[in-house]
Formats: sequence, structure tokens, C-alpha cells
Amino acid sequence: QVHIVESGGGLVQAGGSLRLSCAASGPTFSTYDMSWYRQAPGKERELVAVITNGSGSTNYADSMKGRFTISRDNTKNTVYLQMNSLKPEDTAVYYCSALVRVGIREYDYWGQGTQVTVSS
Repeated sequence: QVHIVESGGGLVQAGGSLRLSCAASGPTFSTYDMSWYRQAPGKERELVAVITNGSGSTNYADSMKGRFTISRDNTKNTVYLQMNSLKPEDTAVYYCSALVRVGIREYDYWGQGTQVTVSS
């Protein structure tokens, strides 16, 4: 079982920045693929960014490229999402997810989410 806790959300004006943090439990954090998702009111959950284990390759949704940066610190079992140039449409609950591989099986673990509100 992997326990995930997000933090860092809040209220920010358009054009501002926030940094979200996601702490995950487990001795093998460096082997997890970590992702950020978000869900706005009345909308489906969407992928924001992914950072893989090992090389730490990253991938972003098109609307976040150039504004958001995902990173990880394996010594702290933490992944970050730096969000710059925020827009009102970035308002959503942001969720952190860990993809854990055990043998041939894969398990998804999710946090409770952190609210980000961007005012115009």
C-alpha cells in the first residue's frame, strides 16, 4: 500500500504561481511513475504531467507545456508541480498518482487532492 498526500494548493491571482507537493510512502519511491491530474467542476479528470522512474522523463498535456514543470526528489519521496502563469481555467482539484509495478502487476494509488483556485 502506498499512501499519497498532496499539499500546496490555494488561491492565487491570474498570472501567479504555485508549487504543489506530493509525498508518497514506500521504500521504493524511485521506482514509481508519478503523475499529476486535475479535475475541474463538471469536467472529467485530465492528465497534467507525468514523470517516470529511473531517467525521470517528463511529459505534459499540451495546455500546460511551458507553464508547468514536474520534478521529483527521490531522497524525499516527493514529486512537485511548479505552476506558473496560472489562468482561471487552471482552477481545479489537483491529484497526485503513483503507478507502482510489482512483478507483472501494476497498481495505481491516488491522493485526496488539493484545491487550486485562480482568480481573474
